[in-house]
Amino acid sequence: MDYTKLDDYRQVIETILSEYASLPYSYAKIQSEVVFDRNHDRYLWMDIGWDGDRRIHGCLVHIDLIDGKIWIQRDGTEEGIAADLERAGIPKEHIVLGFRPPELRPYTGYAVA
Repeated sequence: MDYTKLDDYRQVIETILSEYASLPYSYAKIQSEVVFDRNHDRYLWMDIGWDGDRRIHGCLVHIDLIDGKIWIQRDGTEEGIAADLERAGIPKEHIVLGFRPPELRPYTGYAVA
């Protein structure tokens, strides 16, 4: 894959995750954070804070770029982050649902690896 396409993918991922993280929580003191590691091509959307006396700390979305494909390792969105990537112009054959078992990936409509 050429570097221009890879940079495009990075920008799309960062834009989508930043948009999600900018949505405020109305019911708790929770802060959304994004972590963009372009050196290792790892992208995270995290929630950190408190819901009453309960500590919140978790990864909602984890995406890696591996061998020119977008690997969704964790997806805690309602619709699915893959749909957002598709709307942004990423072809299905460049998206891997890494959170699905390898034997089920051929039936997802996305890349298997």
